[in-house]
Amino acid sequence: MPTGESVLGEADLALIHALQLAPRASWTQLSAVLGAGPDTLARRWEHLTTGGYAWAGFLTRHQGPRAPLYAWVEVDCAAGRSEDTAIELSADAYTLGVHQVTGEADLVLLVLCPDLAALDAYLSLRVQRLPGVIRSRTQVVTGVHSARNLWQLDQLTPRQARQLRGATVPAQGGPGAVRRRPQRLTELDEALVLELAGDARRSAAELARTCGASESTVRRRLDALVGGEMLIHHCVPAPRFSGRPVWALIKADVPSLAVVSTAAAMARLRQTRLVTSVTGAHNLAVGAWLRSVSELHEITTAMERAAPSVRITGTSLSLRIHKAGAQVLGADGRRVHHVRPDLRTPLWQDRFS
Repeated sequence: MPTGESVLGEADLALIHALQLAPRASWTQLSAVLGAGPDTLARRWEHLTTGGYAWAGFLTRHQGPRAPLYAWVEVDCAAGRSEDTAIELSADAYTLGVHQVTGEADLVLLVLCPDLAALDAYLSLRVQRLPGVIRSRTQVVTGVHSARNLWQLDQLTPRQARQLRGATVPAQGGPGAVRRRPQRLTELDEALVLELAGDARRSAAELARTCGASESTVRRRLDALVGGEMLIHHCVPAPRFSGRPVWALIKADVPSLAVVSTAAAMARLRQTRLVTSVTGAHNLAVGAWLRSVSELHEITTAMERAAPSVRITGTSLSLRIHKAGAQVLGADGRRVHHVRPDLRTPLWQDRFS
C-alpha cells in the first residue's frame, strides 16, 4: 500500500543527486554535467527549496571524547495533545527528529545534547513540563553504527557522477584530493555550520557578512571543514516526495558480543538510515525509511535473515513527520523552515526553568 506521492520530475531528482555529490558546486559546474543551463538549474533549485520539496544543509560531524550525545525519547501525551506537543518540541535546537507514531508512545524524538547533564535538564525542565506530556522514556545512544540519514539517489549515471566529483575534487575530497585530519572547530567554524544548517549553498560573500569575517577567510574555512570531513551534508527531497515516505523505528535485542556485526549487517540494508546502540530493555534502535507501510515486514524479516541472533522487540511507524534533522515540516510534508541546531549556549535553561 503506497503512501507517498511524487511531484518531482527526473530533472529535479538529477539535480538533487548532483548536489548530494557536490553540495557547493557552482551552477556552471553542475551545468556541464547535467546538460541544462546554469540559470535553469538555479531557478529549478529555487523552486524546490522555496516550495519545501527539497533542501540542502550541513550539520557538524561530532567526534572525540567531548562530542555531544544522542538519545531516543518516547513521549506519552494527553488525549488530543500529541500534535501541539510535537509542534512545540520541533522548535527546539535539541531535537533532530520529531515523529507522531503508532505503538506504545505518541511521539518519538531524536535528541542531541551536549552531555548527560544537559539531557537531564532538557527532559526535566522542558519536555516533561509541557502541559500535554504525561511521561517520557529515554534510551541514550551509546554508539552510532550508521548515520547515513536520508539516502543518496541514483539518478545520475556513473560517468556523470565521476565528472562531477572530478570537477569538485578540492571541495569534495574525491580521488587525488588531500585528506585533512579533522580538527577542533573554531568559533568561526561553529558560526558557519549554524548558518549552513538551513542552506548549504549560501554564498561565501553572504556568510562573510553574517559572520563578520573576510570572504577569503570564509572560503578557506569552508574548504577545511568539507575537506577535513568535519561536516555531514544533507541534500534530500522532502520524505513525502522522495519515494520512501514512511519512517519506522525498529527496536531489537542481540547478544552483546554480536552488536557490532549485527549493526553492520543492518546498516547494509537499503532502508536503514540510522543504526544505534542504546541503553534500556533493548540494545539496538534502527531508524528506517520505507516505500510503504507493508515494507516494514520486509525489512524486519531481512534483519532477522541478515543477523540470525537478532530479536525484534518493537516497531513504530510515523503517522506524521514534524521534524527531520534541522528542518521543520508542515502537515503537507513540505519544509516550512529550519531550526538552528545551536548547542553552544543553553539559553533554553533560562527560558524553560
